[in-house]
Amino acid sequence: MSDKVYFLPVTPEYVERVIEEERPDAILLGFGGQTALNCGVQLYKLGILDKYGVKVIGTPIEGIELTEDRLLFKKAMNRAQVPVLESEAAYSIEEARKIARDLGYPVIIRVAYTLGGKGGGVAKNELELDEIVERGLTLSMIHQVLIEKYIGEWRQIEYEVMRDYYDNCITVCNMENIFKMRIHTGDNLVVAPSQTLNNREYHILRSAAIRATREVKVVGECNIQFALSNESEDYYAIEINARMSRSSALASKATGYPLAYMAAKLALGYSLTELLNKVTKITTACFEPSLDYVVVKFPRWDLSKFERVSKNIGTQMKSVGEVMAIGRKFEEALQKAIRMLDIGKDGLIFLDDKEYSLEEIEARLVHPTDELIFDVVRALRKGLSIERVSKLAVIDKFFVAKIKKVLDLGDKIKSLGYNGLNSEILLEAKKLGFSDKQIAYLCKVKEEDIRRLRKSRGIEPKVKVIDTLAAEWPSKTNYLYLTYNATHDDLEFKESKKVIVLGAGTYRIGSSVEFDWSTVNMVWALKEEGIDEVIVINCNPETVSTDYDISDKLYFEELTLERVLDIYERERPLGIVTCVGGQIANNLTPKLAHYGVKILGTDSKNVDRAEDRSKFSKLLDELNISQPPWSKFTSLEEAYGFAKKFGYPILVRPSYVLSGSAMRVVWTFEQLKKYLTKAAKVSPEYPVVISKFLQNCMEVEIDGVCDGKNVFIGALIEHVEEAGVHSGDAIMSIPPQNLAKDVAEEVMEYSRKIARALEVKGPFNIQYLVKDGKVLVIECNLRASRSLPFVSKTIGINLIKMACEAILGKEIKEGVGWSYNMGRVGVKVPQFSFVQLTGADPVLGVEMQSTGEVACFGENFFDALCKAMVAAGFSVPKRNVFISVGGLELKEKILPLIKALKEARFTLYATEHTAQYLREHGIESIVLNKISERDRKPNIADFLPNLELIINIPSTQTLEKYADMLEDEYVIRRKATELGIPVFTNLNTAKAFIEGILWMKKYKPTITT
Repeated sequence: MSDKVYFLPVTPEYVERVIEEERPDAILLGFGGQTALNCGVQLYKLGILDKYGVKVIGTPIEGIELTEDRLLFKKAMNRAQVPVLESEAAYSIEEARKIARDLGYPVIIRVAYTLGGKGGGVAKNELELDEIVERGLTLSMIHQVLIEKYIGEWRQIEYEVMRDYYDNCITVCNMENIFKMRIHTGDNLVVAPSQTLNNREYHILRSAAIRATREVKVVGECNIQFALSNESEDYYAIEINARMSRSSALASKATGYPLAYMAAKLALGYSLTELLNKVTKITTACFEPSLDYVVVKFPRWDLSKFERVSKNIGTQMKSVGEVMAIGRKFEEALQKAIRMLDIGKDGLIFLDDKEYSLEEIEARLVHPTDELIFDVVRALRKGLSIERVSKLAVIDKFFVAKIKKVLDLGDKIKSLGYNGLNSEILLEAKKLGFSDKQIAYLCKVKEEDIRRLRKSRGIEPKVKVIDTLAAEWPSKTNYLYLTYNATHDDLEFKESKKVIVLGAGTYRIGSSVEFDWSTVNMVWALKEEGIDEVIVINCNPETVSTDYDISDKLYFEELTLERVLDIYERERPLGIVTCVGGQIANNLTPKLAHYGVKILGTDSKNVDRAEDRSKFSKLLDELNISQPPWSKFTSLEEAYGFAKKFGYPILVRPSYVLSGSAMRVVWTFEQLKKYLTKAAKVSPEYPVVISKFLQNCMEVEIDGVCDGKNVFIGALIEHVEEAGVHSGDAIMSIPPQNLAKDVAEEVMEYSRKIARALEVKGPFNIQYLVKDGKVLVIECNLRASRSLPFVSKTIGINLIKMACEAILGKEIKEGVGWSYNMGRVGVKVPQFSFVQLTGADPVLGVEMQSTGEVACFGENFFDALCKAMVAAGFSVPKRNVFISVGGLELKEKILPLIKALKEARFTLYATEHTAQYLREHGIESIVLNKISERDRKPNIADFLPNLELIINIPSTQTLEKYADMLEDEYVIRRKATELGIPVFTNLNTAKAFIEGILWMKKYKPTITT
């Protein structure tokens, strides 16, 4: 990709050191999201860019400030004659109160220089206002919030605009947010092109978008959001993002117009008139795209993974990923999008395991949650009129009527049954986006029965091309989708050496850019191995794998059995690669194999032996490899007997799941009953296994590649946290820092045995416990793991390239890619989004909660760790540290660290019992009384904003133990999170962070590529 990459925090301190080292001529700020934009503004204000003579190309700093500073934005829009809402900027709670009183409640609070509505919200009264403003001022880079009149029922419309240095402007795409202004665009269902605007409204907003873009002097690309009245042509500009954003990525994939590429070219000085559209290769970049299809973006939430979290959605973004579906009808695209989410629903008609009364449904429409679209379905099912649903849900009647049309056809299919299903009705269902599985559910038959019936009647989808020009000009593109609303294919299918690679679908907790890295690298490796056509199937607009120029063909499609088979039957490839697309692709392996599809890599039977918890446990017994005591769950009585024999805590684990979904540590029989039921629902086709949960264990894992015989072990990774924190939430180190060499050898030998026994052909990952020197296996994944890119970059060997050779039947060289003296240390740190997740408790457990990750490298562990912690957003405390530790054992373990902090002249604050313990050991601290004891001063509630680090370690270390946790501790953690104060609830994490802080007082982190 680039000539050089520095794995460093994107902060002024570190970027200045890179500038000093590399002496660049220019810098681009619009491609790294809000982090890069904020960093660029700070570099400019600190005089660093002037100091080194670095020119900002693309949108100038002045333009960025006009879009990010809410006060300057308002003035700029007034100059451009683009109306903005009545609003004022506030720099204190007192100012905010006065503005809100003048405007009248409800008001919306927007935070300057933040992303995803972070810190903002809607306040209906002064109490809510104070809470949001306090949080917002803390999170804003310039400590500024905008108080604005709230117009949640207005339509939310977005335009993507391109502008060059010569003032040429085009609008690339316009999009409509189905949930209107009351929901953040990141949590909104978005449709392109807009569906409810008339021609006049479209052009009024288009002209305003161009005027606004010219006023702020954007060079490259920007996104502008408008609020448009439902009753008149009144509108307001809400904000401009003068950078590539989520909406930009969506617009780029929705239209086939390569926004990022064009924006970079414009920043270099090219004009729109001289650049060719890289998709069509015949038209210039100043042609505005035309769409002869409909695109629907649907967000993916993972709120169920968080204890106490509010599931309501609003102006602060909570989703962790999104999908994009393409169809010729809105209904078709919407139903496809729902399937792409992989949430267990096959469309608008679904098996509803939740029963709500009419009153409850109406309340849920008024106070929307992540299930809003399904609550619309429930409301229509209860007999509410389109008008009533539209009013309560604040969704245009146009969209509600489309949903009603799907439900009505579903009812018709149900009444006809399988025998009455004629070709006309079947084709109509497919045109409205019904899957074979949905129709089978309505007809009470199997999915394959409907597939067979449909194919026998010649009802098959057609392959269409996205050419950006609605077929107005001849062009050859490789950007494809399938639809039933067409009469012919847009391309011919020729015989050649083809391979299909399944992508990872939507980002979610547990599946993010790591799997996309593996997908893209597999595509490149296959091309290097001489494959004529590498075909990608994926549906995530945020990924590199869905860029039009990565693969020979891109199907922007569902990762479902039905759709993958449709494409497979058309393309007739050598086989399909399922081992790089995370769990969603891996789960398709046995189903595709059942239909005779050639799976490239590990045999589907062996994938099943690893994924099925029961079969894998039996294999370990056969290999004489230790594991925690386990049992297959068949009845509550047997589970109770197991618990009685081995004692609590017990781990409940479903099969074929990702990121510890529905995995729980249980401490009582009541909890056991509750979670066994949940686990059985999450993975109904496969067994649930219960095992003894071992405490105080080290956790390690390996990533490797096998060709069926030879095993290459990329690296052995050590987790900083003890077992009980999900591997995706753990800080990782390569090489291990505390693992004995003989134990490391044993782990690697076990890995070789398991890989050979499973005849692995491709990548694999195995996780282990180490307790008192004894090694026990936790699980094995026969696919590329989340940690595989980190391993590849740490050891300097591309394991996916090696895995590609193995899946194609080539022999790989046996070996090991890491050593204890490898010359550098890699540290991976998780990134969390607890601030946006109202109510979520930042205590970690066996179900993954992080939403991202960073990795840095250094000469030693602390060199790498300190950089990685800063990169993940942890601020380094200078003075005030609060300590609250439960239980004598934990207090004893943390005591040496507290002494070190005191010696380093930190001011220590503690709860009463912790302070007493510290005093007994000669360490003075200031007592802060509990939040529940507001009358006792000094109180932690009053002092929280002054704290810079909170160490709050509960006496039990896993997530399922709220009975043992004080409410006060939760309130402290939650409030601190909202104020941006680092909170550590795990002893080992706190220890590593504190030791890192103390290391930084003596040494300067290195600058490494």
